[in-house]
Formats: sequence, structure tokens, C-alpha cells
Amino acid sequence: MQLKTMFSLALASALAFGTCGAFAAETGKALTPQQQRMKDCNAEAKTKALAGAERKTFMSSCLKGETVAAAPAAKETQQEKMKTCSTEAKAKSLKGADRKSFMSTCLKGDAAPAAAH
Repeated sequence: MQLKTMFSLALASALAFGTCGAFAAETGKALTPQQQRMKDCNAEAKTKALAGAERKTFMSSCLKGETVAAAPAAKETQQEKMKTCSTEAKAKSLKGADRKSFMSTCLKGDAAPAAAH
């Protein structure tokens, strides 16, 4: 419930700042830092064609000043993970219990240490 309220406030602020930003541009006044941030975040979200929950998450992070890298990246699907891990296991010629152990670790996302061997 609290997240929904925060988002509603952020959305209301966005609309208010968006209106203020347009007004400021028309009157020749400089945007405040928050208005400029809102404008930049909005433009970036539009460029990335974000919508729905993904846009909400991005805008929240962006307005907090978090880096773009902190935004959620496209996650690898379970099927893609399975294929990648299987390819690595085959390249290492793993069989039996060793393969099973490697696959388990790899699919959990702990593949980086295992791949270093």
C-alpha cells in the first residue's frame, strides 16, 4: 500500500513538474534541478520505450539519482541459462556427478566461480 502511495505522489509530482517545465521553457526561466532530472528521466524512459511497471521502476530509480546501470537489465531466461551451462559443462568434458554438481551451481547463478576453474 505504501509503495502505491509513493508512486501516486511521484506521478503527481511528475505531472506537476512536467507542466512547470513546459511553463518554464515558455517563460524562459531555468528549470530547477528536480525539474531537469524529471525531464531527463522522462526523455530516457521514452527513448527506451518503457511502459507499465518497468517504466515505474525506472522512473523511481532515475529520480532518486541511481545510476542507469542499477536499472533492471534483461534477465537470461531459465532455458538460456540451461543452454549456457550445458555448453560450459560439455566444453569442460564433465560427466556424471561432476556434471550434475556443476549444472546445479551454474543454474543457481554461481557460475562465475565455477567457470574460473
